[in-house]
Amino acid sequence: MLGHQPQSRTPFSPGLLAVAIYFASTHAAIAAETANPPATLVLDATSITSEQLGATTEGTGSYTTGPMQTATKLPLTMRETPQAVTVITRQRMDDQAMTSVNDVVKNTPGLFLSQSSGPGRQTYSSRGFDIDNIMYDGLPSSYSGYTMGVQPNLAMFDRVEVIRGATGLVTGAGNPSAAINMVRKRPTFTPQLSLTGAAGSWDDYRGEFDASGPLNDSGTLRGRMVGSYRDADSFRDKEQSDHGLFYGIAEADLSDSTTASLGFSRQEDQTNFFWGGLPLGTDGHHLNLPRSTYPGTDWENKKLRVDTVFGDIEHSFDNDWKLHFAGSTSTLDGMFSGTYLSRYDGPLETTAWQSRQDEKQTAFDTYASGPVEAFGRTHEVVIGTSKRIYDNTSKNYSPYDTGLPIGAPKPDFVRDGKTHNITTQDAVYLTTRLSLADPLTLILGGRLDWYDYDDRSGDGDYKVTRNLTRYGGLIYKLDDHHSVYASYTDIFTPQTSQDLSGKLLDPIVGENYEIGIKGEYFDGALNASLAVFQTDQKNRSTEAATQLGCPVLTCYEASGLVRSQGIDMELQGALTENWQVGAGYTYTRAHYIKDSDPANKNQRFETDTPEHLFKLSTVYHLQGQLEKLRVGGNVYWQSRMYNDVAVANGTYRLEQGSYAVADLMAGYQVTKHLDLQLNANNIFDRVYYAAIGSSTVWGSTDTYGDPRSYRLTAKYSF
Repeated sequence: MLGHQPQSRTPFSPGLLAVAIYFASTHAAIAAETANPPATLVLDATSITSEQLGATTEGTGSYTTGPMQTATKLPLTMRETPQAVTVITRQRMDDQAMTSVNDVVKNTPGLFLSQSSGPGRQTYSSRGFDIDNIMYDGLPSSYSGYTMGVQPNLAMFDRVEVIRGATGLVTGAGNPSAAINMVRKRPTFTPQLSLTGAAGSWDDYRGEFDASGPLNDSGTLRGRMVGSYRDADSFRDKEQSDHGLFYGIAEADLSDSTTASLGFSRQEDQTNFFWGGLPLGTDGHHLNLPRSTYPGTDWENKKLRVDTVFGDIEHSFDNDWKLHFAGSTSTLDGMFSGTYLSRYDGPLETTAWQSRQDEKQTAFDTYASGPVEAFGRTHEVVIGTSKRIYDNTSKNYSPYDTGLPIGAPKPDFVRDGKTHNITTQDAVYLTTRLSLADPLTLILGGRLDWYDYDDRSGDGDYKVTRNLTRYGGLIYKLDDHHSVYASYTDIFTPQTSQDLSGKLLDPIVGENYEIGIKGEYFDGALNASLAVFQTDQKNRSTEAATQLGCPVLTCYEASGLVRSQGIDMELQGALTENWQVGAGYTYTRAHYIKDSDPANKNQRFETDTPEHLFKLSTVYHLQGQLEKLRVGGNVYWQSRMYNDVAVANGTYRLEQGSYAVADLMAGYQVTKHLDLQLNANNIFDRVYYAAIGSSTVWGSTDTYGDPRSYRLTAKYSF
């Protein structure tokens, strides 16, 4: 039955999982200490060499990585980072046949992929709050799934680094959710070329090429070019989409100490299913229509193009300091014409709308970093400045038709206005890693932001001057493999509401408190973590108790508070030389502490987001006569979610009960150059709603998850 499963208990205990991770980490630590010789760690019949992983994941075959800079700009390993962190490596993307950031979010512990605003208007959340920044090579970019919902194509990325919690030190303004950092592929020093073809269920076809290598005899000039195209139908009747990508980058060693790069990418996406999902019944129940039901029209379409130019230059000094400059400018041109099913006038009808979105995002970042000697110890310092400009124009069309018969022809849309706004953020920041003692490290960071919102089509301008963002983390090494940490981070979000004096309310502040333990084994080839967190989003606007003397329509005060509390556990990397795993469990309870509506107190903040998430991905390379074969699989489990839907006689609680989805993968290395891989998704053909509706009247978005499907991939590498 769909949507009527009773609330189920978690099928395992978080305490038991913590114990399991503890015993696994203890066993790994003992093996590491007793291994002989020291350069090799012996686990049963396999071995893991002590070669340290670097930041680049391509070609490593690993589900983890070495140092990352996403959290603080400091090159920190996962164990050294005092926050919950995950990396989705190139190998993991390939094993799971991922193609877009949606796949990354769905498989990253602690992140939730929501389609509650429409199947093509996906939003991402972490710790109860929406993610509103996506970073590219460390440069933040504003993200909104409610407009064009760009899904970065994974063909041009080496890895995706995710930091959960508040990330104001590196992103500036935003929600206390997470930072998703898309790290691009770079040119290689040796020539390589790969050609990939894939065919899947519902006429899903994809082709890709990736060429890289030196462009001169000395290798001081290198280049890389990636192209990808996908044309796909869907399990829904009439649904079609296509996705194209071109990516090129050149990298040059200007001297022994200076390297520069310059790149360009163009991504083009098109789909005819973007906005509305399946309708609810008038009594608030799921209609349980066939999964193949297509609720759209023959004429609707969303098409977008994103062009990005980016580059960086880095100079290393003789004293181990370096100076880094990076810049990026991206333009988006998107047109949407679409419908959703509604009941504004009683019977089920079609609502139609059209809009055009033009966006330009520009970001620059410059920082210097290096060691400092003080009090007989070596410390690290990063000092920098950044600038972000978000120029957004929305062109509106009429009519916004709400009474069309189902399947009606396309209205005669006429452009009737636009909105134009520019957001600018300027910042300076400082981060230090202080070595207090051999086992004790303190990370301190601060950032000042000047935020300016300029509404070119109205009078809604506002500013935030010298907002201070703080970062603090204390890490204590228990032994060679384990550390405990405590951290505090925050982030701000400007708001436009005014108080009784006519003054803009102070920004919303998201504060993240976290304590945890981390383990690192086999020189970083395996990482484990357990964290407990609390995230407060305070200063939320609430309607003022009195409106006497209010100079505008409604006055507010900054007193609202939402609190998110939970547990975050993860294991990622190599259990043995031939066995990679990525697993994570998160529990998050986000609830109102104080709100304009007293009835919200202690109630869940977002009910259509699950409180429990468990995700597991693994691959094993067989040995002996079957050494060319690898097998793997994935498990995704989430707890129930619900919405209280208004109906004629009160409310109806619409639910999707807890569910699990399992995938399998098998790969075979036919020759040195040719590799075949088969992915089978949702192997038990579980029927479930990936998103549930919230209204019987407007744009309800019951959306089915994908049925059982198959994809065969062939990759030829030179």
